[in-house]
Amino acid sequence: MPEVDRTAASRAAVQARRARAAVKLAVREGRRTPLDVAEVAWRDASSAEAGLRVPELLQSLPGLGPARVAGVLAGLGISEVKRVGGLGPRQRVRLREYLRGRGAESGRGRLVVLAGPTAVGKGTVSSFIREHYPEVLLSVSATTRPPRPGEQEGVHYYFIDDAEFDAMIARGDFLEWATVHNLSRYGTPRPPVEATLAAGRSVLLEIDLQGARQVRAAMPDAVLVFLLPPSWDELVRRLVGRGTETTVEQARRLETAKVELAAQNEFDVLIVNDDVPRAAREVVDLLAVPGGAEPR
Repeated sequence: MPEVDRTAASRAAVQARRARAAVKLAVREGRRTPLDVAEVAWRDASSAEAGLRVPELLQSLPGLGPARVAGVLAGLGISEVKRVGGLGPRQRVRLREYLRGRGAESGRGRLVVLAGPTAVGKGTVSSFIREHYPEVLLSVSATTRPPRPGEQEGVHYYFIDDAEFDAMIARGDFLEWATVHNLSRYGTPRPPVEATLAAGRSVLLEIDLQGARQVRAAMPDAVLVFLLPPSWDELVRRLVGRGTETTVEQARRLETAKVELAAQNEFDVLIVNDDVPRAAREVVDLLAVPGGAEPR
């Protein structure tokens, strides 16, 4: 190919990528709907919309990360390499119905699950949200462990004994529950969460990896968020620095953290906790709080 042709082709490729990026940004910011993008793609095969791969379009939607997108594509019978403009008639029908369904979900609240390795700062991010975003409802978990300094009953946790925890399991009162670090048990009471979602309010759960997996099985529409540390060294520093565990317990928790970090690809959204206000804002954005939440 002559040099002039190669240069022109390169310029055209850059322009096409920029155009597709602009489409995705418009969807993420709510200026365009994904259904509108798809309809344009199907009307004009030469458009930037038509050149988008289907996973790119879906991942522009709030709460749809790689894991959930892969599940959606499998359910729709669409290959992850397919472009929106290249879908067949039946695939277009299935994608159109799915996108319409997404648009009709606004009457029900959204369940967002925040998980991550020990000492990553889940509690710190949740506390920031509780303080600065009062319109966000944080589910209060029950636990059999004793309260830490500063924790309040009914605000941070419901502190109950093993007998009451067993009774709640028997009654089916938990959306999820787990034994963490081979020590204490934690669980999310099911009835208040379900009632809140049905009333149109969104709920944030701060739970461990085992609990997140149970919620995904019980409520497939939940958005799973994995909070990451900036680095492994920073995670170790945070764990040792808080001084709430013995040396033996610290070592056990760090071993658990390695296992938990390896599971991050199971989650829909990954957020690095290198700045608490920014990480909190990203979580709140996933909750789709009416009117757009601003910190107070």
